[in-house]
Amino acid sequence: MRPVRTAFAGALLGTLVLAACGQTAPTAPSSTAPSTASTASAPASASPDAAAGFPVTVEAANGRITLAKRPERIVSLSAAHTETLFAIGAGPQVVAVDDQSNFPQQAPRTDLSGFKPNVEAIAAQKPDLVIISNDINKVASELGKLNVPVLLEPAATKLDEAYDEIADLGAATGNQAKADELVTTMKGALDKLAASAPKDRKLTYYHELDQTPYAATSSTFIGQIYAMFGLVNIADKAPGAAGGYPKLSKEFVAQADPDLIFLADVKCCGQNKEALAKRPGWKNLKAVKNDQVVPLDDDVASRWGPRIVDLAHTIGDAVSKAAGS
Repeated sequence: MRPVRTAFAGALLGTLVLAACGQTAPTAPSSTAPSTASTASAPASASPDAAAGFPVTVEAANGRITLAKRPERIVSLSAAHTETLFAIGAGPQVVAVDDQSNFPQQAPRTDLSGFKPNVEAIAAQKPDLVIISNDINKVASELGKLNVPVLLEPAATKLDEAYDEIADLGAATGNQAKADELVTTMKGALDKLAASAPKDRKLTYYHELDQTPYAATSSTFIGQIYAMFGLVNIADKAPGAAGGYPKLSKEFVAQADPDLIFLADVKCCGQNKEALAKRPGWKNLKAVKNDQVVPLDDDVASRWGPRIVDLAHTIGDAVSKAAGS
């Protein structure tokens, strides 16, 4: 099965499933305008649900979704959204997550799949809210027939969309204040990291999604993170770059000879500097010779939730090291 990397490399990958280890990629969601959440104000003598902003209507990719009360049995079929739910304090409301949701450790992981959703298995969890990032097999409408509310929040294609989806999840779960605080913290951290990065050298880089090798251009979610640090993406000039995730030839990478190489295929596929050096023509690449091959956490590099900041820290450290060498 191929490791799936959706946006952060998916939108970060946009929902590209990489070819390295085997898995079938879901259909990439069509682009939608960033969703907005609106909450009803509560009267002074409101019930607990009203005090938390319910009923609430969230404008998601599958339309305006209204929740009459605070959900207490949430099922997440998106690893990125699972991370967000726990980061905004909705963890105690989550009763089940999909098989790709491996963070945080306490997330109630099951064999449910976001890429091959089984409506009966999902319904068996008795959810009062299901969160998805891909509407595969029309799972949203199928669950709707069972009166199960579904929030479709696709892979973000830019930072503002990621922030907006965090806000949506906050509104939908009754954790709006914590969601807003998280977004503010993320924005501040990213701005600080970007501002402190040395940008005068115009360092070039290659972000590897798998050893085929597939790459990500500057137009993708993850490419935009790199751009914050003033890096120049070699994949932008590759054949097929218009699609965002071109398959490069090993010769193309060798000729481009990037200053930095970032590997998002470490856990899945065992890639590292030594493995790269064995590829034809790669042992003499600047990044390999100068120890500027940067291993990434595959999961962090493929999701668009709170750990975007962790990825940015790794990139920032690598840029500072390369600029000082």
